[in-house]
Amino acid sequence: MPSAHSGFTTYDAAPDLDPELPEVPTGLLGVSRSAVELATGRIELLHPRDAMDLIYRQNFGMDGDEPPYWAQPWPCGVELAAAIAARDVRGARVLELGCGLALPSLAAAQGGARVLATDWAEGALEFATYNARRNGLRLDVAVCDWADPAAVLADGPWDLVLAADLLYAHDGLDALGALMPRLVTAGGELWLADQGRPPAREFLRGCERWADITTTTTPNPDVRVHRLAPR
Repeated sequence: MPSAHSGFTTYDAAPDLDPELPEVPTGLLGVSRSAVELATGRIELLHPRDAMDLIYRQNFGMDGDEPPYWAQPWPCGVELAAAIAARDVRGARVLELGCGLALPSLAAAQGGARVLATDWAEGALEFATYNARRNGLRLDVAVCDWADPAAVLADGPWDLVLAADLLYAHDGLDALGALMPRLVTAGGELWLADQGRPPAREFLRGCERWADITTTTTPNPDVRVHRLAPR
């Protein structure tokens, strides 16, 4: 049976007969199919099935194994994709940090933007590339470590930088905070979707030193989109 929230529908399973389908992470079996209806059109995703179950079994990384957070469709990604789909991004140069399944990137590409989706996890980029091709969209991808961001700085600056649910842990946020002001063109913006994670308040307070921040609600009452305009 399908389940749905905020226009996003996940189906129990999908056939994995496509020889180009990326491998799923160890501990997960098979793939699910999801679809979201946006202002720019419909996007379908194939993604590892039951990733959240594995994340719980790995105790959110407390046991030493890094869970495949990227494999789970998170509400922040859905709401940020919807926000992007409602904006005219034709011809814009767009970067997504920590893209995971890259739904916001796919929405931007569907809207006519030139998009680079980045993540440290190669599995995330393999699924992002596969889903872009599945939806007939052009999407560039690159591995990016926030502490060594040569891949994104070489092609910058960007008109719009996207990030969905990156503020869930304190680790790495110093590097992210130092990187973000270096990424945007004059007049550009960074859009961060957050689900009220504990580190978010302190992180955004630090961003106020270099950016004006406007926060908007979304149809999901737990998700906010913070729009940072560098001064």
